[in-house]
Amino acid sequence: MPPTSRSSPVRPAPAPAPEPTDAEPTDAEPTDAEPTDAEPTDAEPTDAVLIAASRTDPERFAALFRRHAPAIMRYTVRRLGPDPAEDVVAETFLVAFGRRAAYDPARPDARPWLYGIATNLIRRHRRAEVRALRALARGGADPVTEPFTDAVEDRVHAGARSRALAGAIAALPAAQREVLLLVTWAELTYDEAAEALGVPPGTVRSRMNRIRRRLRDALGDAADPRREAHDG
Repeated sequence: MPPTSRSSPVRPAPAPAPEPTDAEPTDAEPTDAEPTDAEPTDAEPTDAVLIAASRTDPERFAALFRRHAPAIMRYTVRRLGPDPAEDVVAETFLVAFGRRAAYDPARPDARPWLYGIATNLIRRHRRAEVRALRALARGGADPVTEPFTDAVEDRVHAGARSRALAGAIAALPAAQREVLLLVTWAELTYDEAAEALGVPPGTVRSRMNRIRRRLRDALGDAADPRREAHDG
């Protein structure tokens, strides 16, 4: 043993720090249970990501169908009834699949694109749509205009007012009716409706202004189909 003195004592070396274990995570190395900003949790891919992936893996397109088909079905049933709606929705996604290579990846939400395709297909059934609306205007059950009255809450009432609304919608020019129903039933913003229809946003706004005037003439001041607060 080496000599020691009181003036220069030999101090024992410090004990080594214990190795971190799985049960005792350290701050320097986070565990999987505590994700950091550098490792975000799993998130749903955007529509644009799904469409881009489906170009090389077509099965990825099925996720887009599951995400949007129910809402587009409800919208189409309101306009045409259940039988033609099934064919329209199926063809909507068939057309979308065929055009997926041309989809703009800068648009993360594909709803306007899909509703635009559906609207073009619904045009083939325009006479059936008008007949259904006019039948409702003459009386009977009101499954078509009920969603519209929900959108404007208590400003448009059931009964005679609802039947008058169906007649007023049936009397609208086709271009105005498309704008109205995309904004109220599909719940698109003005900008999204413009994208769906391939027209400038200003065109949608001007058509909605004309629609308001026509519905006020038919139903009175209570028939304002869309508050400006939703203007996209």
